[in-house]
Amino acid sequence: MKREALSHNDTRGGDTRGGADRRAASAAQAARAVPASRGSEACDLRRQTGLFAWGLPLAQAGGSFWLPDPASTTAHYTDYLFYAIFYISAFFFALIVVLMTVFLILYRRRDSRSKADKAPSHSTVLELFWTFVPVCIVIYIFAAGFIGYMEMRTAPPDAYEIRVTGQKWKWFFTYPTGYVDENLHVPIDRPVRLVMTSRDVIHSLFIPAFRLKMDLVPGRYTSTWFHAVRPGEYPLLCAEYCGDNHSSMLAEVVVHEPGRFEKWLEEASNFMKNLSPVEAGRILYQRQGCAQCHSLDGTRKVGPSFKNAYGEPVRFADGTTAVADENYLRESILVPDAKIVAGYPPQMPPYQGLLDEDKIAALIAFIKSLSDAHADEATPPADADEAPAPDASP
Repeated sequence: MKREALSHNDTRGGDTRGGADRRAASAAQAARAVPASRGSEACDLRRQTGLFAWGLPLAQAGGSFWLPDPASTTAHYTDYLFYAIFYISAFFFALIVVLMTVFLILYRRRDSRSKADKAPSHSTVLELFWTFVPVCIVIYIFAAGFIGYMEMRTAPPDAYEIRVTGQKWKWFFTYPTGYVDENLHVPIDRPVRLVMTSRDVIHSLFIPAFRLKMDLVPGRYTSTWFHAVRPGEYPLLCAEYCGDNHSSMLAEVVVHEPGRFEKWLEEASNFMKNLSPVEAGRILYQRQGCAQCHSLDGTRKVGPSFKNAYGEPVRFADGTTAVADENYLRESILVPDAKIVAGYPPQMPPYQGLLDEDKIAALIAFIKSLSDAHADEATPPADADEAPAPDASP
């Protein structure tokens, strides 16, 4: 399979890339300051069209029956074992079908044969064959699988560590600087160790190009590692059913060229420095997964719309009401189950410990800017010349 079928880079079809750009047009001004803008636009399209959108680049490239091109050092263990089992199974399947067909023809009932011939009681040679040959094959498969498994489970001591948090229906990747991104950015030719946990239900991180899959379990840590060898952008998805929007729990792995990862991380970690709170809040709205449940135009989704949310009275499920001021918005972000808006399910995960005060203030400023009556209370967006877009290409 061609590399373009797997890696979402600049060789993707123009129609697909253009569609993503059109869907992101409403956030174009903010997207120029998002370090992972290329990956974010592509992920937005995939979240809107569902899991099958991952097949768009593959279909455009002609597709392939076989596994995608490997992009990590340990992928060959999986490929070798998969193809070994596949061809062994195909060989014995064909052998059994051919022999069965031959025996049906040779030993079918005929007029000259009134009764069945006397069958031998057993064949020592045949019994030894169908006992020891399968045993040897199974031992070989186990040995090959065990060697690959131990290699894939034992991370090098100098691996770069990234923490992964899964929650319905979003990925959070936390880097050593404290920066959190919705996509996984990694350096090329350096081992990366993922330390993972879940905030709600079991999720499963799956990166097909790396042949990598590992569960995220609430209340405990799991870990895995990989060593990327090809720059590009690769799909990352949840492979464990986790609720209504399971198919939209998508992200991208961006493998950076040598020297570019450090530059990206520095710019990404300081993206709020040259932005107004409103513009920073718009970026966080996309990056933190708010767009999946909260619209900006009044459209009803899983959660209440942000349009005209600030300063308006809100009725809760217990019958009480309150005005949506800064304190209410802050509480709703950090502890969303504290007050449930009437008519909406209590599905929002808490962001306590995931957002600092500056980011919370930016989100509140952005929500204020969407209020027709209170937009003047929000800080106006920074001038476009003050916030040049950082280079996010691999």
